[in-house]
Amino acid sequence: MKFQRLALIGCGLMGGSFALALRQAGWVQHIVGFSASQATRERALQRKVIDQACNSVAQAVEGADLVLLAVPVGAMHDSFLAMRDVLSPSALLMDVGSTKCDVIAAAQATLGDRLACFVPAHPIAGKEVAGIEHAESSLYQDRRTILTPLPQTGIHRLQAAHEVWRAIGSHVSTLSPQAHDATFAAVSHLPHMLAFAAVNALMQQPDGAAFLDMAGPGFRDFSRIAASDASVWRDILSANHVQVLTQVSHFRQALDQFENALKTGDAQALQTLIQQASDVRSTWTLQAGNACNKAAET
Repeated sequence: MKFQRLALIGCGLMGGSFALALRQAGWVQHIVGFSASQATRERALQRKVIDQACNSVAQAVEGADLVLLAVPVGAMHDSFLAMRDVLSPSALLMDVGSTKCDVIAAAQATLGDRLACFVPAHPIAGKEVAGIEHAESSLYQDRRTILTPLPQTGIHRLQAAHEVWRAIGSHVSTLSPQAHDATFAAVSHLPHMLAFAAVNALMQQPDGAAFLDMAGPGFRDFSRIAASDASVWRDILSANHVQVLTQVSHFRQALDQFENALKTGDAQALQTLIQQASDVRSTWTLQAGNACNKAAET
């Protein structure tokens, strides 16, 4: 399968890496791109991520047979609206958003009869640094991509989405939008929020800066994701706040168990809690095939 024109809406890390990977795989002839920042568009041209920079979403999407929407989830609605009237009815439209229910709602509210073009997607890949400068063709290699097809999604378009992601090295699974958002609230969204909160808690103390100077590899590893893009994660946490708050409740209960063990001096209870976590973490490995819906993997 090959596409004549890829329209990249959002020329950052995720979109840029997709374009580089698809070009390397030989699956696309011509890549056009739009980002709200002219400087970003120029850098994408300089890095040869795109062949042509466009001045609007509509200009980029017109004539495209493949469209990737790689903007923050808070910008999805306006992007869908801007492309609706020029999106080809035969085009494949995908996103890379970390939340799905809100993105699908935005598509349903804006795309009209072009909704059938849309196959929502979430590649489980990324870095704690953002921007086209960090895009690389191997970003999606041996990583999982989750598709959350809609009732309107035809089998041929869904198959095309599977093949695109497999072509750039991903292992593809399917989930319902609701299951997706619940899952990633637990394994991604809450952990990011905890990292943000832990760093803030440290630096709000009078001696926080001095403590930070003494931090070692453990703090480095735990806090790495706290360096993530603030606007991106503002949108993700806001969009999926119901599921995130559910996970906050579970975390608070677990933290209470540790707090109670410390307050009561119950060393055995403390060890048991630590051992439970250690046993789970020591047997878990980051593999493309280890997500919750392995039966749906193709």
